[in-house]
Amino acid sequence: MHSSLPTLPRVHLGVDGPLVGSQGLGCMGMSEFYGATDTTEARATLEQALDLGVTLFDTADMYGLGANESLLSPFVKAHRQRVVIATKFGYTRTAERPDDWSLSNRPEHIRHAVDQSLRRLGIDTIDLYYMHRRTPDVPLEDSVGTMAELVKAGKVRALGLCEVSAEELRAAHAIHPIAALQSEWSVFSRQIEQAVAPVASSLGITIVPYAPLGRGLLTGAAFGQRLETDDSRRHFPRFQPENQAANAHLVATLDQLAKARGISTAQLALAWLQTRARQLDVTVVPIPGTRRRARLMENVAAATLVLDEREMAVIAPLAAAVQGVSL
Repeated sequence: MHSSLPTLPRVHLGVDGPLVGSQGLGCMGMSEFYGATDTTEARATLEQALDLGVTLFDTADMYGLGANESLLSPFVKAHRQRVVIATKFGYTRTAERPDDWSLSNRPEHIRHAVDQSLRRLGIDTIDLYYMHRRTPDVPLEDSVGTMAELVKAGKVRALGLCEVSAEELRAAHAIHPIAALQSEWSVFSRQIEQAVAPVASSLGITIVPYAPLGRGLLTGAAFGQRLETDDSRRHFPRFQPENQAANAHLVATLDQLAKARGISTAQLALAWLQTRARQLDVTVVPIPGTRRRARLMENVAAATLVLDEREMAVIAPLAAAVQGVSL
């Protein structure tokens, strides 16, 4: 690897889970939700991510209705000893029912889903397997218990949960060690800090923040770009016209801080997350999603930036002023 490229420090997922770079890559947008993708550039981005020390690559069985796992398969197999692949089960949407957003945590669904993910990825073991969303109709003893069986069977290496409460996280961890919790966490979305982050810290669970750049809202360019018709953000409240002026004003505050540091607004947002995690004594591996190498370089370069107390104080009140819920 060229010596001028930034490199990432490494951290464990959980107490004794896989060792990964301190920033991962969200791969969802390479297949769905954010408009058309240049597949050649996406594959080049995967390769460069690995060169930069990114080793955690995040997908799910429902991204692109399975296409995202299939897209990642050649890359994962080519670098199997270096890549830590995370995928998820939970949503039941299929190519035949793409608009079916129902969920299942039932043991039979989990067993079927893991086999399908293994087939699409073309591997024998998933490094980190998440419950994409929890459904209260299935006790954690049944869902996490089934996930634990997958570990014993060698199909899964470590377990993760997404968007659960502090109580659910503690209960699940008592059934089987949870290595990672994936939840939304960013300058504009800080609900996790009140109860969930302290539990993760106490149990040694790594938090994997998704949408750390607010789905592009925190890059400073979100309101200046025209969203494609198949871009899911067209339906998100924070991107709606009635909320744009207020939210753009908040982003401008971040932009001013970033300019003073000589960094981008996106880098400031990622640096804030790492700094805030240190304040809360919790390990984080953010997974900003990108499909382009230029943006990847920018994101990785932010992983070791530390904000000072004044910068953190300016940013602190912004989340409470954001207009529109995150989804």
